[in-house]
Amino acid sequence: MKAVKRIGTIILSAILWIVILVAALYAFTTMATKDDQHVSNLFGYTPLVVKSDSMQPTFAAGDLIFIHTCDTTTLKEGDIICFHTIIENQYALNTHRIESIEGTGAVRSYTTIGDNNQGITDTHVISDGDIVGKYVGHIKGAGKVMDFISSSVGFLVVIVFPMLIFFIYQVYHLIMISIRLKKEVAIETAKEVELAKLKAREAAEAEMAKSSTDEEKQNEAVK
Repeated sequence: MKAVKRIGTIILSAILWIVILVAALYAFTTMATKDDQHVSNLFGYTPLVVKSDSMQPTFAAGDLIFIHTCDTTTLKEGDIICFHTIIENQYALNTHRIESIEGTGAVRSYTTIGDNNQGITDTHVISDGDIVGKYVGHIKGAGKVMDFISSSVGFLVVIVFPMLIFFIYQVYHLIMISIRLKKEVAIETAKEVELAKLKAREAAEAEMAKSSTDEEKQNEAVK
């Protein structure tokens, strides 16, 4: 029974940590993409949800990609980069492959192309200051999870309910520990009381035995 409880506690703890990590990733992803002009990063990494299929088959809409800050002077043709741009008169983030680089040193311009654009070059021409970072990898389909969590239902199902269940379990666990400790204290107290009674009884019996011996000695002396 104790083993089952221990296993249950380990499983619940693991679930909680998974929920916390997912929640942290969700929060950071949301924070990172909330303002396309100022992209946040953690240890240089930024997770972003892919919104289009322009980079298939490298990655597709619904994937979660990771961008890492980089020294733009090390970039070369063929690298995949994330950059600031304007789409439909709004600031946005775009992640495409560098098709060509013009200029040298700190003054360079980049022309990018999506892997799925079938040779059609993007109209965006960017500079070093527009570049957020270099693509370093992705998790297939994880972006859909982040989008689901960002919804009201998803946030409740994935974040709120598991944490609420774990909190209730921890409260129950603390209550049971408190009850067990009280029982142990009560048992120890009862043992101490019984031990005190036993010692008192033994002391009384010893005193009675001593009194009886003294009385016998006095009778012998009278004779």
